[in-house]
Amino acid sequence: MNLVSQYAPNFIAPAILKDGSIIDEFNFKENIKNKIAILFFWPMDFTFVCPTEIISFNKLYNEFKNKNTEIIGVSRDSVFVHQAWQNIEIKKGGIGKLKYTLISDIKGEIQESYDIAHPTLGISLRASFLIDTKGIVRHQVVNDLPFGRNIKDMLRMIDAIHFYEKHGEVCPANWTKGKKTMHPSKDGLIKYYHNN
Repeated sequence: MNLVSQYAPNFIAPAILKDGSIIDEFNFKENIKNKIAILFFWPMDFTFVCPTEIISFNKLYNEFKNKNTEIIGVSRDSVFVHQAWQNIEIKKGGIGKLKYTLISDIKGEIQESYDIAHPTLGISLRASFLIDTKGIVRHQVVNDLPFGRNIKDMLRMIDAIHFYEKHGEVCPANWTKGKKTMHPSKDGLIKYYHNN
């Protein structure tokens, strides 16, 4: 299911917060109010590609924060498994302390509402959803299990959202902040091609 242009499904679930505390009822929509949000899913804790993605989000945390963006990760593991994984050093196979929230989706209800469950394994695919300040999904990427996602491209897409919301111009292929955009019209397209 494609959720782009639709409101992101809400959920209330157990979470381990960035300060390391555990709560039973994390309300997704309440915690992303008036912010851009990245909601990302990974298959399982204590695996191989997953920690590289989780750690990459953590390394870029301040860049996301400076763009008014909240990062929230989800898997089917319990908050206690998330906590145990954080308590292991990165060099020993853990993920270390994180600056963002991890959600427990033990029953798989969140991954079902986002329609990103693997068809036979019951775990989630590598899915990322970029949600704007109104709660609308503006970008969705789903990778199969062997393939890690490009975390930096999420920063590019956030820049595109900010630019579009501020200026109303659209962002062409391979656009990055500072490059030319175009007015969404035939004349705008012709002018873009003339200048590029």
